[in-house]
Amino acid sequence: MFRIIVFLFISVVAVVSFAGGQVSTTRAEERLQDLMVIQRELLGKAAAAELPEEVEQLRPRLQNLVFDWEDYLRTYPEDPAGYIAYSMLLGNPLLDERKRAQALLLRANELDPDQPIVKNQLGKYLAEEGLPLQALPYFLAAVELAPEEALYHYQVGQLLGGARRDFLISGEWSVEAIDQAMQHAFAEAVRLDPASLPYAYRYAESYYDLENPPWDEALAAWQALEERVKSPKEQQMMRLHQANVLLFKGELEAAEGMLQERFIGVLAGQRERLLERLERLRNPPPEVEQAVAVPEGVDSPAAATPIEVTPPLVVPEFRPVVIESPLKVSSEKVVELHEQTVQPAAGGAE
Repeated sequence: MFRIIVFLFISVVAVVSFAGGQVSTTRAEERLQDLMVIQRELLGKAAAAELPEEVEQLRPRLQNLVFDWEDYLRTYPEDPAGYIAYSMLLGNPLLDERKRAQALLLRANELDPDQPIVKNQLGKYLAEEGLPLQALPYFLAAVELAPEEALYHYQVGQLLGGARRDFLISGEWSVEAIDQAMQHAFAEAVRLDPASLPYAYRYAESYYDLENPPWDEALAAWQALEERVKSPKEQQMMRLHQANVLLFKGELEAAEGMLQERFIGVLAGQRERLLERLERLRNPPPEVEQAVAVPEGVDSPAAATPIEVTPPLVVPEFRPVVIESPLKVSSEKVVELHEQTVQPAAGGAE
């Protein structure tokens, strides 16, 4: 996520338009460019640092940059680009001034409501702070403003998958609606950025999140990923997923055949767990009736669960806090939005 933040910051100049016709516009642009060059340099060095001491050495320059941004906003209080760029600095883990960053983004949103990067960042903060239903309208606004940006579609899918239970409990979403919207979002991210392995991985992984997964499609997605990755460890990870899917399909002999090779490192432990599951499927223990408490209005959870392989990208944790929230958005709005643009990903759902 840190690298995504840096990428978004670098894109600020391209996506933010300055107010035209002002005498001080050129001077504002020049100063903004200077500050952004310094910010990009410092954040780049921090990202490349291998020792804590290297990061600490940057702190005096970062502090001076903060003072410079404050002076810039006093001089040009109507420039949304300054609020956006400065918010990226304050929201960075090095400073972790999230509340201040959110306030800057809200001000930028007031000055220019058509900046997708602002909508996306506000949605990200809301999601990370425990308000996924309030975050969704911001992510959708980013998608509507920049429908060709894969990241914004991906964020919608991550939110729906990571906060699935919150959306179901709200009563505004059905299992079918959330499953369809989530996979459409991931499929669109893959279509728009087919070279991204993390997007393709998360799309394949999303089959585990579905109530009724189409396992043939899931198997095809993991097979396609195995062909794309280069390292033996990554290839083995994709084969473990294929074996996992074969177990869900009930094709026990095929799954056992895939588990015969010698797996590397931590993947060996995952192989053993799958072999244990294979044995339980062949020799199931006596059934014991057990009541499962399901909240009213929520469908039973899916039986499918992913194997315990750490994914390349992690869904944010959601922690409840009090924060200003926008209007609610229904599940029909999400499905309608994605049905207008989404195309099936290779090996994915129709």
